[in-house]
Amino acid sequence: MRFAPLLTLLLVGCVSTNAMVLNPSLKLAPVCPDGVLRYTDSSKVGQHYVEVAVLNSQGDYSATNEQGMAKSQRKKAGELGANGIILGAVTEPGTGAKVWRTLLGTSANRKGKAIAIYIAADSTRVAAACPPITQARSN
Repeated sequence: MRFAPLLTLLLVGCVSTNAMVLNPSLKLAPVCPDGVLRYTDSSKVGQHYVEVAVLNSQGDYSATNEQGMAKSQRKKAGELGANGIILGAVTEPGTGAKVWRTLLGTSANRKGKAIAIYIAADSTRVAAACPPITQARSN
C-alpha cells in the first residue's frame, strides 16, 4: 500500500482538461475541487443552473481512469468558479490505436467530456466544502 499515493498521482497527473468558456463576461470566484459536485445527467441537478464551460479531458488509456478524469474536470471547473459538473461520455481508444501505441509508441488516449455549471442556490454547501484560504494555510 506504500505505492497507493504514487499510483493515484500517476492516474490523475496524466489527465489534461481544457475548457471552452461559454460566456466570457460571467466572472465567478474560484471554488475548491471538493466544492464541485458531479452529476450524471442534467435532470439530476434539481436546481436552476448556468452552464459555464464545456470541459474536454484526455489522457493515455493505460495511465488514466474515469475517476482521475472526473477529478481533473472538477479541478478545472473549480478554477472557473463552477460548483458542479454534468458528466458526459468517456470514449476509449480503438484497438488499432492501442496496437500502434504498443508497436510505435504513439498515443492512445481516453477522452471525456463534461459541462461545468454554476448553481447559485448551492453557495452554503460550497462554503462548507471549501474553507477560506487563510484557514487552510494555518492548518
